[in-house]
Amino acid sequence: MPTSDHYAEVQPIAGRPMDFEDILEAAKALAPSLKARGAEIDECRRLPEDVVQALREGGAFRMNMPKIWGGPELTSQQQIDVIEEYAKGNASVAWCVMIGSDSGLYSSWLEDAVAREMYTKLDTVQAGWVYPVGKAVRVEGGFEITGQWMFGSGCQHADWIGAGCWVFDSQEQADSGEPSLDWQVMIAPAGDFELLDTWYTTGLRGTGSTDYRATKLFIPEGRSFSFMGSPRRRGTLYAGQETFLRKMVGIPLGVAQAALDDAKAMLATKLEMPLMVPYREMPRVQTAIAQAEMTLGAARAYHEAAVGAMWNRLEAGEVPTPAERAASWLARVNVFQSARDVVRGLFDVVGASAVYTQKSAFDLYLRDLETMCQHVIGQRKGLELVGGLLLSEDGMAANPFLNPPVLAT
Repeated sequence: MPTSDHYAEVQPIAGRPMDFEDILEAAKALAPSLKARGAEIDECRRLPEDVVQALREGGAFRMNMPKIWGGPELTSQQQIDVIEEYAKGNASVAWCVMIGSDSGLYSSWLEDAVAREMYTKLDTVQAGWVYPVGKAVRVEGGFEITGQWMFGSGCQHADWIGAGCWVFDSQEQADSGEPSLDWQVMIAPAGDFELLDTWYTTGLRGTGSTDYRATKLFIPEGRSFSFMGSPRRRGTLYAGQETFLRKMVGIPLGVAQAALDDAKAMLATKLEMPLMVPYREMPRVQTAIAQAEMTLGAARAYHEAAVGAMWNRLEAGEVPTPAERAASWLARVNVFQSARDVVRGLFDVVGASAVYTQKSAFDLYLRDLETMCQHVIGQRKGLELVGGLLLSEDGMAANPFLNPPVLAT
């Protein structure tokens, strides 16, 4: 794997330098105000403009920007730490940070000259659904794309939106119903897509993850890439597709930790009626808190170990083993599932107080976790893919995000 010498190859783009500590402290400083605005963010069904501006100023969206551009190029674990702090304040905000900061990752799959023309600021925000639900027809100089995509988290404040497409050589081929095996992600300015009002959900309402669509939208050839290829930028962070997924666990970790902290504070003064026994002295309450700490701590430790092993392997310029790739996926699913279990258990032990939305954030915690666990990354259905990987003879899986990363040269 290349050393830090490659960071001196290109002059950085404009932007105030920020490192991990700067970005982490900005997240910690903003989180309390986000928590106080939970109901407002839910009602907006998108992030308020002043919140987006604070995120930009705090460096939240630049976490994946490369050092050759003057960016911080945070490690995966550092990004998890930042996102967790935002999630302690509000899960929707943290989710938009997780998605919006993909700008630096998207840019690593493009020619550097093209990427620099697109991502002109370190705090450029990316959005979009990469799975191929649209159609792209090859035309002179690029593609014309048509389709309607789901889950455009943060698209209302994004600068660029990606859209996964099956690629066809002609309109006739696209209309024929014959399948394509060419999956590419197309990227266009956010204003080129029509945003639809479809985001009415159980939780994560503030993410604004609405559908978006386009009809015969032209995409220049250089603004597309395929996950079947390899990233064009060197560096451990940019090695392969799985890097898009590692930071996601910061959201359930932060929500579960916030719920645990809130539960401790509420139970410290609550009395069991009519016995007038302090909750903190009741064995069932003590056991529930201990169980929550144990479950969350185990999930956190498993993921830190898995992502650390993956990072060390990539940093050494080596391909992760099937066992390491499987552990990375399993640890991620386990965090989502465990965080939901923790919050469900705390909701029960807190009792009737948890249902009052103006007295606590437990309703929000529970709804947000139920919703994020419906994401393919948090669902248990992914376990069969991992099991298939562990049992395969060649160490390959049906899902490209589980396969060995192709290292840039």
